[in-house]
Formats: sequence, structure tokens, C-alpha cells
Amino acid sequence: MNFGIKDLIDVLLVASFLYYIYRLMKNSGTLAIFSGVIAFIAIWILISQVLEMRLMGAILDKIISVGIIVLVILFQDEIRRFLLALGSHKGWKFIGKLFKREEGPQSSSYVAPLVLACNNMARKKTGALIVIQKDVDLAVYEHTGEMFDAEVNARLIENIFFKNSPLHDGAMIINNGRIRAAACILPVSRASDLPQEMGLRHRAGLGMSRETDALVIIVSEERGTISIAQDGNIMANITPGELQQMIPV
Repeated sequence: MNFGIKDLIDVLLVASFLYYIYRLMKNSGTLAIFSGVIAFIAIWILISQVLEMRLMGAILDKIISVGIIVLVILFQDEIRRFLLALGSHKGWKFIGKLFKREEGPQSSSYVAPLVLACNNMARKKTGALIVIQKDVDLAVYEHTGEMFDAEVNARLIENIFFKNSPLHDGAMIINNGRIRAAACILPVSRASDLPQEMGLRHRAGLGMSRETDALVIIVSEERGTISIAQDGNIMANITPGELQQMIPV
């Protein structure tokens, strides 16, 4: 057999795909289920192909024939996350821009008032959840809350998250340097390794960072600290200076 460059590329693509699936399952907490599926497939191949047990093999064949439906049900969130990541890849974004009207660059003037608002809310122990859009479109999450279009203003943000405000529950979404929605519902992470002192806001921020590529700012009402959720990870006790450096412009 001749092993050429095409075969090498094929092996590398399969290895990359399996590694990506492994990371996806590990971050979502479903790695044990995925390992069980792989073990079941290995048993099916052993019984039906290697040992050639006809009766047991026929039963497993019937299960495998409907297995794709079961997998879609079990891993619907992971499949959706995979498709979102695939569709938001920067290479595809570049191709899409070739056929779109050119938009102006995102303004960096919103960073200072956003940092000021987060610092003030942390000092006053006012809970807040702020999502900053990157490549993945967040329109589906914007429509779960109250949509509007406003400049990023420190006093406005503090008023929205004031405990007596009708919009203080839920998340604020910022896109292209402007506030697009408030009181939005975010996906909640079910991760078991999250510290107990981190509540529902942190779980929502972590869930959003695993579903999309957005940067999520969490201000703790109990501890008066600022945390960042990004790429499926949480960084706690962020200083205003560090926050300013991490906000995309």
C-alpha cells in the first residue's frame, strides 16, 4: 500500500476532528456519555464483525440503525455548539464580508464607561451580567429580553442593573460598541466543578461562553467582585485594569 500526502492529510483531519470532539464533550460535562457511546460501538464491532455472533449482532445492528437519532437527542446542545463554532469561524467570516456592505470598525469609546460601570457596581455590590458579542451572532439571545439601541453609558448600565429596575434580572448584550438588549436569558452551565460561592450569574456566564465566543462580564452581588467568562472558562477577581485590557475593541 502506498501512503501518500492525501492519506496523511486524511489522518490529520480525523485526529483533529476527534480531538475537537473530545474537548467539546469535556467542557460540556458529557465526556462520560460520549465514552459510553464509543464503548458500545466497539462492542458492536467486536460481536458482529470479529466474533460474528449472528443473533446478538442482529440485535445490536437494529440498535445502531436508530443510533443517530439517539445521538442527536443526547448531544443536541453539543451539536448546536459545534455548528455555531463552524459557522462563526473567522475564515468564513472573511468570505462573508466579501459579499456584504462594509461596516465601520467597532468603536473603542465604550470600553471606559463599561469598566467604570462594572467597577462602581462591584463597589456597591450590585449584581450584573454583561455579554459582549464577538464573531458569533447573538440575535437569538437578544430576542429573549428587551431590545433597544443605546450608547454605552456608565450611569445607564448602573440604572439597568439597579435592584429595583425592571431590567436588572438577566443579561445585557453589547454589540459593535452599543447596548442592544437587556434582561436577556442565557444558557446555564451544569458544570459540577464550579466553586460553590459562584451562583446563577456565573453559571449563566459560563454557559454563554461555552455556547458562543462572547466575552461575559459577571459582577457578584454577594462578594462585590468582577469575573470574566470566556472560551468555557471563568477568571475570578478581575481588576478594572485587567478588565479594560480584556474587552474587545
